[in-house]
Amino acid sequence: MSKHLHSYQVALTWTGNRGEGTTSYKAYGREYDITGNTGKVMKGSADPQFLGDPACWNPEEMLLASLSACHQLWYLHLCADAGVRVLRYEDTPRGIMDELSGKFTEVTLAPRVVISAGSDAELAVELHHLAHKKCYIANSMNFPVQITCTDVVVQDAIT
Repeated sequence: MSKHLHSYQVALTWTGNRGEGTTSYKAYGREYDITGNTGKVMKGSADPQFLGDPACWNPEEMLLASLSACHQLWYLHLCADAGVRVLRYEDTPRGIMDELSGKFTEVTLAPRVVISAGSDAELAVELHHLAHKKCYIANSMNFPVQITCTDVVVQDAIT
């Protein structure tokens, strides 16, 4: 494998067999476990609108989380390189899926960032655009991923 290629693998195990298998659409659970290379298990299910367990992560939420996390990781990297000291980072991504086509039509990331006094707030906003261009996950999508970062707060002390 090329040194420029990264390989990822997880294990997915369906845990929703209620004793009847898939004898009918309502006979089986949508629950599954996802295990990564660390052995940690993430509980998943379908969206509750599709008979899933609302206590579990659904694939649509995982897609939003992946986009948000990738952007955040690139953003923090770029801020560290540029001398912008980030104290807090939060995001509430929102995605729109067309049920008829079964496709996402757009996702909007809405990061809110707190930076330390002495950091450049304009640069902090600009770095979101560069992070977006570098985000592997966003670059892999076939729908628009928007960034709306207007909330950069400058703070004197770490809280």
